[in-house]
Amino acid sequence: MRILLFTGKGGVGKTTTAAATALQAARQGYRTLVLSTDPAHSLADALDTELSPEPVEVAPNLWGQEFDVYYSMKKYWGNMRELMRTIFRWQGMDNIVAEELSVLPGMEEASAFLWIEKFYSENEYDLMVIDSAPTGETLTLLSLPQVTQSWLTKAFPGQKFAVKTMGAFLRRTMDIPLDKGYEELEALFGKLELIQSIFVNPDVTSIRLVANPERMVIQEAKRAYTYLQLYGYNVDAVVVNRILPPHSGGKLFKQYLESQATHLADIEESFAPLPIFKVPHQGSEVFGLPLLEQIGQQIYGDAGDPTKIYHRESPFEVRETDKQYEIRLKLPFIDSEDFELKKFGDELVIDIGNRRKNIFLPRFANFLQLDHHAFERPWLSVWLNKG
Repeated sequence: MRILLFTGKGGVGKTTTAAATALQAARQGYRTLVLSTDPAHSLADALDTELSPEPVEVAPNLWGQEFDVYYSMKKYWGNMRELMRTIFRWQGMDNIVAEELSVLPGMEEASAFLWIEKFYSENEYDLMVIDSAPTGETLTLLSLPQVTQSWLTKAFPGQKFAVKTMGAFLRRTMDIPLDKGYEELEALFGKLELIQSIFVNPDVTSIRLVANPERMVIQEAKRAYTYLQLYGYNVDAVVVNRILPPHSGGKLFKQYLESQATHLADIEESFAPLPIFKVPHQGSEVFGLPLLEQIGQQIYGDAGDPTKIYHRESPFEVRETDKQYEIRLKLPFIDSEDFELKKFGDELVIDIGNRRKNIFLPRFANFLQLDHHAFERPWLSVWLNKG
């Protein structure tokens, strides 16, 4: 199975792009599931088909599903919540507090993760296309296994044996399956770790950034790209959506079109050598399979294979020593060492003649001091002091 995950700032057209990609793959014979994990669902509207919390057949080789948190929590977390309530009551908390605390951090994201693990393990589909939540929530989803495992360890330090021993007694005397619930909880965390290992496998999973030619959208896409690279996820393409034709709108859109041209040039330079797929503005609201098929062809070409791995290379590396971080950045647009580099917060600013390049670093770099840098084409190495 191949997995394609689409992410980007809210409102850029992730759902349309994901649905168009899924339809294009289905038309080429791939058994395809498009799954929306965004709480603000619009996948059913894009497909112009009623969907449910379980996969629904939309067209030949194409199934759609909108994640429903309540349905999924009931499906995956009912026993877990009973376990958590029991543990917290043992610790002296009243029922209302125990009920509140029994909702694990990231439970919504975890439920979505478990659907993905289920479909991957069952291998019923050739391709899973994930219409994810906006960028920040996507990064939370991808980092979920470590966070929840850490939470579990802190919540129950050294209590595994006690839980299992007391749980067997409670199951016999009070019909509370505490020990079984704890085992189920551990198994669920194992599934979360499994699917994360699939997400960082570039042979299986590709992440595609969706953006519009607008400054704030591009800034967020750059930050997302940095973090995804830092955590080892393979970003293989950028889809730029809603591009106005260069001669549209007359004087009314003149300033916007000039700005759009600048932003498109910034995208080409900032994300090189990633493939940049450009989608023109459709001139109307996008819903229904005919329009989605048209967009899929605009993205990938009439015979383009959406399941292809379009790029596989990390342009971002971080190395740590006792006193410094070395950050290596692949910058193909720099042609010589004749440039100036400055750091402002979590941004590196590179001035080359009359051109300026802004590079977003991980947020922890905000507190580090720039020491020195070196350039060996195409790699720029920057050393930051810890303090």
